[in-house]
Amino acid sequence: MSFFLGLVLGVAFGIGLVIAFARSQNSRSAQRRELAATLARFSKMTVEDSRKILPADLCPSWVVFSSRQKLKWLNQELIKIWPYVNEAASELIRSSVEPVLEQYRSAILDSLKFSKLTLGTVAPQFTGVSIIEDDESGITMDLELNWDANPNLVLDIRTKLGLSLPIQVKDIGFTGVFRLIFRPLVDQFPCFGAVCYSLREKKKLDFKLKVVGGEISSLPGISDAIERTIRDAVEDTLTWPVRKVVPILPGDYSDLELKPVGTLEVKLVQARDLTNKDLVGKSDPFAILYIRPLRDRMKTSKIINNDLNPIWNEHFEFIVEDINTQNLTVKIYDDDGVQASELIGCAQVRLKDLQPGKVKDIWLKLVKDLEVQRDKKDRGEVHLELLYCPYNMQNGFHNPFEKQFTMTSLEKTIRSAENGTIVTNFKKIASHKKKEIIMRGVLSVTVISGEDLPAMDMTGKSDPYVVLTMKKTKTKYKTRVVNESLNPMWDQTFDFVVEDGLHDMLILEVWDHDTFGKDYMGRCIMTLTRVIMEEQYEESFPLEGTKSGKLNLLLKWSPQPIYRES
Repeated sequence: MSFFLGLVLGVAFGIGLVIAFARSQNSRSAQRRELAATLARFSKMTVEDSRKILPADLCPSWVVFSSRQKLKWLNQELIKIWPYVNEAASELIRSSVEPVLEQYRSAILDSLKFSKLTLGTVAPQFTGVSIIEDDESGITMDLELNWDANPNLVLDIRTKLGLSLPIQVKDIGFTGVFRLIFRPLVDQFPCFGAVCYSLREKKKLDFKLKVVGGEISSLPGISDAIERTIRDAVEDTLTWPVRKVVPILPGDYSDLELKPVGTLEVKLVQARDLTNKDLVGKSDPFAILYIRPLRDRMKTSKIINNDLNPIWNEHFEFIVEDINTQNLTVKIYDDDGVQASELIGCAQVRLKDLQPGKVKDIWLKLVKDLEVQRDKKDRGEVHLELLYCPYNMQNGFHNPFEKQFTMTSLEKTIRSAENGTIVTNFKKIASHKKKEIIMRGVLSVTVISGEDLPAMDMTGKSDPYVVLTMKKTKTKYKTRVVNESLNPMWDQTFDFVVEDGLHDMLILEVWDHDTFGKDYMGRCIMTLTRVIMEEQYEESFPLEGTKSGKLNLLLKWSPQPIYRES
């Protein structure tokens, strides 16, 4: 009897535990679902919701005044006054824009003036405003603007051949960001001394050109010349870092105007694994480099025919005006002769990522579009050496041929015509002669060893040797062959007499020796920049054109500099 009573009590107790555990789990599950729903509701809260929940004195600053405000009120008021703005602005625009267009007009055009100018009936729409964090000396504001305009703009142009044409500019579509800078802040109304304005970002600028009473397409070159004139004028006179300064209170505001702050030395070394754009043969790549997309500031490399791994080793110099916002853009094209060149890919480097006075050696992956990077296709890479030289780096310049030398433009140094001392005040560049450095010297290359080289023979081994070539002088040396090894030891040293080290390159190619020929295994390509600056270094260099393998090298430089005027 006691047995059955114990059994019943045990079963009852066990069932109770199971029920209690199940209820506990259900309760915890319900709490988790409720917490998840609460978090989801919080994630959908707007700034207005936050203002309702919290008292004003407890709200953080980003709730009280967000960094980006909608401007419905401004757009409504602008629509009301737009007819008056249109009338007042037309003559002002005519008087200020015509001289700019004349300044940038193409050589094919003899004159370019407005015969009609009204802004139309559609007012611009401000889509947002952002307050940029600034120091106590001023306030910076970015205004986002969208304008699908219907203006009545007619340009009277005269070509060099004496042909006169009325050209209508229509269907203007513009999206961009205007920057306003109020500086300096003063204790006198209206509390700032001047206003600077600039087109900070030009997201879209579309327009159509039409000959009044005809088709502009029937006049070859005219449409391109006018469009180029308009775009160059906008870029060079209004686009950041250019800024227009409007004095509000009397004073000297020259410090607010655009001024160069330094130079960027760029060495376009090479590219590899470029996408082939030709149906027959290989692409004929060339590069266009710029900081500001103006015709007279864009640099173009030479064309390398029929090569998807081109070597340029070309040097370019650019003026830098705002290190914090400007970028270096590189675009690689395939030259198609008389037809328009086709873009292979492009890349960009932020100048603020460069350390002043230090060379940055960088490989950049090419993309289809710098703005919208949805295309993940592999388009190749481009190899650059970059050096930013600020004008105000007074203590960073030393004799480039002394051992303590830490910085040079690598291509040019500015020396006084009077006593041969380095000019550290780069603002006086125009008053001094430039002398080009010709880095003559002896380059000693020790090929120490190879590691993890690709197997080229059926035995799973290779018989590797290295061919060393100085690109400009075509001087060649060859190591001995190491039989049946993927990790060969050479430890051989070769000396090259180099006439122009800053513009030469060292190419090392690894080959597999066979009785009746040879097989290519990969290569290393390097400029002499680093060894000239450091005089000696040892490093491992990965092989290009193969899945594995690297060379261990020791490089030494013995300089014999000379100068020549440029």
